[in-house]
Amino acid sequence: MELFEFDNEVKIKNAASLICGVDEAGRGPLAGDVYAAAVIFPNGVLIEGINDSKKLSEKKREELFSVITEKAMSYSIATASVEEIEEINILNAAMLAMKRAVEALSVTPELVLVDGNKTPDISPKALAVIKGDAKSQSVAAASILAKVARDRYMREIDLKYPQYQFSKHKGYGTKLHYEMIDKYGVSDIHRMSFLKKHFEKKNG
Repeated sequence: MELFEFDNEVKIKNAASLICGVDEAGRGPLAGDVYAAAVIFPNGVLIEGINDSKKLSEKKREELFSVITEKAMSYSIATASVEEIEEINILNAAMLAMKRAVEALSVTPELVLVDGNKTPDISPKALAVIKGDAKSQSVAAASILAKVARDRYMREIDLKYPQYQFSKHKGYGTKLHYEMIDKYGVSDIHRMSFLKKHFEKKNG
């Protein structure tokens, strides 16, 4: 089934003319904020080449970012900070970022499709869709906006902390990133709860 068709079926099944797709980016990295995006398309909008952001090249995601933001009826990108991640844990922080994204939309959707198996605490009806970014056009679009926005943010962070080479690994736990942490220590944008095991192992 095409992603566009999935959204249409969901609309018919739930008697909803306006649906919103929501997804997050950045749950796994060792550093930086977690991002989320929400997207509502007008009825009948079909975007060629849209897919789960992880299956697209960086160049293709950037191209689609422009198309999505141009064709969307409403879209929003929101974050939860490193401090919030440390305080309430990464899952709850991702839910908070998604809630903020939905609440910042200029149009209120009748139904929200959320990638995964959990939904944030929001007032519109929400439906969790496992692998939603590979099934729904609106969720896939949200995954692209969140991923592109977060990658851009990590490139900005790279300018502030060039020693960690964030533009290469975007904060994920790569061999290079761990080497840079061991060499330079942690910065104020590292998630200490994510590094606990690394330091425990290192310190024996």
